Amino acid sequence: MSEAHVERRLRLRERCAALGGSAALISHPANVRYLTGCAVPGAAVLVAGAGRDGTPGAVTLLAVPDRPWVGDEVRDEDVRRALRGQEIEVITARGADPDPVPLLAGRAATAGRRVGGPVSAERLLVEEHHLTVERHRAVGEAAAGRALGSLDRAVERLRATKDAEEIAAVTEAARIADRALAELLESILVGRTERHLAMELERRMADHGADADSRVVSVGSGPNSGLPGHRADQRRVEEGDFLTVELDAVHSGYHCAIARTFLVGAVPEDWQSRLYELVFAAQRAGREALLPGAGYGDVDAAVRRVLRETAPVAAHAAAGGVPGGPPEEPAGLGVAGAVDVTGVARAAGGSGPVAGEPVGRPGVPADRTAGPVGHGVGLENVEHPLIAPEAVGRLGPCMPVTVEPGVHIPGRGGVRIQDTLVVRPAEDGGPELLTITTKELLVL
Repeated sequence: MSEAHVERRLRLRERCAALGGSAALISHPANVRYLTGCAVPGAAVLVAGAGRDGTPGAVTLLAVPDRPWVGDEVRDEDVRRALRGQEIEVITARGADPDPVPLLAGRAATAGRRVGGPVSAERLLVEEHHLTVERHRAVGEAAAGRALGSLDRAVERLRATKDAEEIAAVTEAARIADRALAELLESILVGRTERHLAMELERRMADHGADADSRVVSVGSGPNSGLPGHRADQRRVEEGDFLTVELDAVHSGYHCAIARTFLVGAVPEDWQSRLYELVFAAQRAGREALLPGAGYGDVDAAVRRVLRETAPVAAHAAAGGVPGGPPEEPAGLGVAGAVDVTGVARAAGGSGPVAGEPVGRPGVPADRTAGPVGHGVGLENVEHPLIAPEAVGRLGPCMPVTVEPGVHIPGRGGVRIQDTLVVRPAEDGGPELLTITTKELLVL
């Protein structure tokens, strides 16, 4: 993997030069890991100069914080293992507040002298989206008057396209999630609490080799089903419930997301069948749109065109059933999409009730049109790109992304279906589905 890290830093140097910078200071933990392989908490990296590491004027410095409670030997061994085969100099930030970021800012101008030539750091590019105001001020002071600029999420954009080893890690995370779900489906669910089911799923993912930061994002039953980000509580699963489960499985640092909605112990009511069919059709439309060159907004639109048909179904469900003939769509009723990256989706226009609260009257689904219906996955469970109406950009090959539409009707519940897929050209078979748990409406 060391050669992959070298290539990533070379591409970052090229991007840095295009932005008018001579050095890049990386502080976001996932980006530090992407560029170096080092996952030590609090580490930062300075990538300076042009060309590959070791060439005149090109240097990479990794700074790690001094954390006595961890132990120097443990920290140093973690760093050595991660950096094996790479030409990276390691320094330790010490003192009362051992922050590596200002330390590296102060080293930017002199970093290249030890490798054969000075590195001009007249313009140092930083991850402004990650730094607090206080840390940004400290970086400016340490940089001794040199101009600071923004990297404009350059590393996040590099991370969007995965190499074969990265895709293999995401694929293994998908297998772990599928196995955990399959085992849950074989157990008795009625009478158990959402929290108990969540704990069992976490244990099953760990048993199958998931990383420690794997988690159950949501287990929602009955009125909680289909609600994105719902925290499992003490509600007991009942017959006739929709049950939505959302997992974030992690393997070798790479995430994979899956969500499924099941029916517990009863024949589905008409509104449940129709709602599920519509969300399934919307999710399928999104999956089929995942081709290289497709605009992020176009994929989002393909999902929402189908979701608009859920409004009459939701209104009928709120009234307690689905009588013959669809009623007029209630005023203000909107399409339910996926949760946005903040975990809070609001009514159309960015204001109004949060998702899950009534819009207009009880039983009318909250409008989530502001949130994306998909996103990238990798070293983070939500990363570039976002598949959203306002998103600008196009999909490329080897991008793992999710498609995750959902509809929630307050007081009744809802449906959420999420898959992780890899974007592939049509001649290679089209999008590659990684999460293979069935999307049929299973009655458990």
